[in-house]
Amino acid sequence: MSTWLRAAGLPSVAVALVGGVLAVQLAHGGGSFEPLRTADPCVERTVTARADGIEGLTESLVLLGVDGAACRLDTSREAFVLELGQGGERTDAEIDALREGLRDAVRRMDDEGTLPPASDLVDEALDTADLNGFLEAAIRALPDRVIDSALKTDDVLLRAIDELDLRDLLDDLESQDELNAQLEAAITQAVKDSLAARLRDLI
Repeated sequence: MSTWLRAAGLPSVAVALVGGVLAVQLAHGGGSFEPLRTADPCVERTVTARADGIEGLTESLVLLGVDGAACRLDTSREAFVLELGQGGERTDAEIDALREGLRDAVRRMDDEGTLPPASDLVDEALDTADLNGFLEAAIRALPDRVIDSALKTDDVLLRAIDELDLRDLLDDLESQDELNAQLEAAITQAVKDSLAARLRDLI
């Protein structure tokens, strides 16, 4: 077995790992292989973000949004991500499904009470906003209750999603691995821009 794996071009560490996994599988009666079923994207799952702040928020949003898009297209999330990761021009159905999947994710998180108040995101948004010092200081001085009564996080997220050029974003993908990273980065920046613009209107 190891000879065949080396012949396939795998490095020695990979050979050892694969061999170990196969040995454990066989030891536990795994001689007959049954592929794992792909998860149903229409079944709600709990996601845990690795990051904090706006980045963590958009990380969860993208994971749930891709699930929602795959559900709308009646495919698995794995097949949907694989298709998007191949780059090229996307269909209207894929663009619409992804946008609505992201919007559904916002509404679900709002219903579950997992969206932070807008005031929790202000400092992070202002750190990268192009505002003059006086205006930035005035916004930072606003009480949290004033910000939260004027700005709702779900509304900020929905506006940011609606303003995203998803077609351009997805056309620029070169691999499957880039999908979540580029979506998260784009939504994070859109949320910061939307939040900063609306905070500016409060002064």
